[in-house]
Amino acid sequence: MAVVTNVPLTALAVLAAVVVVIGNRKKDKGHPLPPGPPPLPVVGNVTGIDTEAPWLSYTKWGAVYGDLIYTRLFSQHIIVINSEQVAKALMEQRSHIYSDRPVIATTEPLGMGFNSVLLRYGPGWRHHRRLIHQAVRPDAALEYRPVQLQKAHELLLNLIRSPENYLEHLHSGSIIMSAVYGYEPTSCDDSFLVVIDKATKIITEDLRPEVAAIISAFPFLLRFPSWFPGMAINGRAAEARRYAKEWVESTFQYTQQALTAGTSTPSMISDAMRKVEGKDDTGELTRAIKDVAATITHQTQSTLRVFILAMILYPAVQERAYQLINSVVGTDRLPNFDDRESLPYIDAILRETLRWRPAFPLGVPHATTEDDFYNGYLIPKGATIVPNVWAMAHDETKYTNSLEFIPERFLAANGSLTDDKVDYGFGFGRRGCAGKYMADASLWSSMALMLATFKFARAKDAHGNDIDIDGKMSSGLTIHPLPFPCSITPRSSGMNAEKLTELIRASG
Repeated sequence: MAVVTNVPLTALAVLAAVVVVIGNRKKDKGHPLPPGPPPLPVVGNVTGIDTEAPWLSYTKWGAVYGDLIYTRLFSQHIIVINSEQVAKALMEQRSHIYSDRPVIATTEPLGMGFNSVLLRYGPGWRHHRRLIHQAVRPDAALEYRPVQLQKAHELLLNLIRSPENYLEHLHSGSIIMSAVYGYEPTSCDDSFLVVIDKATKIITEDLRPEVAAIISAFPFLLRFPSWFPGMAINGRAAEARRYAKEWVESTFQYTQQALTAGTSTPSMISDAMRKVEGKDDTGELTRAIKDVAATITHQTQSTLRVFILAMILYPAVQERAYQLINSVVGTDRLPNFDDRESLPYIDAILRETLRWRPAFPLGVPHATTEDDFYNGYLIPKGATIVPNVWAMAHDETKYTNSLEFIPERFLAANGSLTDDKVDYGFGFGRRGCAGKYMADASLWSSMALMLATFKFARAKDAHGNDIDIDGKMSSGLTIHPLPFPCSITPRSSGMNAEKLTELIRASG
């Protein structure tokens, strides 16, 4: 948080912040806010948060203050929800109040004004949402199953050819790029993926509420040159804007050129552009299609990284899954979606992967459109609502030994799946992730096929000893395991790329 510690605040800025804070206190007088840690004057709780992993700070606070916590960053009210039950009671049952997004001061400077996820609640967001639902609603998602299996097969072939590059292979098989743009990335060095990666890396670091609250309190900081101590964010923002513009425009132009040339394949953009042809004099519809397409272009690689890490650290889980696949599918073909009902343990592994290390540990913040009361506490209008997904996923009253990877927690006594689908990992209420059905199918096919084909183990050093894995995670809005060495070997003796290709063909 160099922005806080390295920037000299002027006396005028401090005085303005004090006035705002006093004004907010007067507003709250007589209405109890949820409990929380005592704030410092002016800055609030900014110094009490682990900026690398704020979800851990909020989880610790929950043990002291409960499931609903009030905290403040400068003048911004923040309500942290540590309980799935409370999150659903507020963000789903009272979604008419909790479906807005906070004004994040870094959104526009980072070039993310196009992003449907960050749009304020209103007509523009509803239009985006309709377009997204048309593309990835549950019945539409079924249409993408053939390409999902194709991508999973490509992943297997890449892994058998160069297992040491497994992180690159997880990245290059972007199903969503094919579904949205009709575009097939060929490698992790693909120009479109590189641009999206570079933009995303900056954005996940600088869109965090802790950073945005500082810029909101002192917007003049954005006018400082990037070389000024503590103002590197301004240089990163300029980079992010360039990448974001290319992200939105270049991918769209690819599909538009293919449409003009008559070489386009079925995709969300090609279908949408045909529907608006001759009906978009202002260009507004085309703009919305561009923005929505860029918004839903995402990767599942973070979750697959977690999956591989878990398979290495918990080899008994991997062995049980392989034996089950063998008993149901056999060795003459690979699993497909028709086998899913007969392989509940694979679904249990998928759910445990989402729970064990959630990719969005703090979800995406909501905002209230009016004052609300819950259990006698005031939740102020305009408050930033942070669902602490990490705390929900590690609730010991629901998930015993929550830090351990135990897929069996999602299986009933008769071996069937429980009702817990870990949906909190996909957001809440009207702002939940519309693409979760596509993501779920993509993850299942990749996991099932990898388990059927490969054994994941610790890598060995030059002396044949296992190399330790610390399992450290990245930080930001989304997280993933940092690169770790591993051994990926075929399950079947003598399996190579040629034989695997034959097996894929035999699988239809």
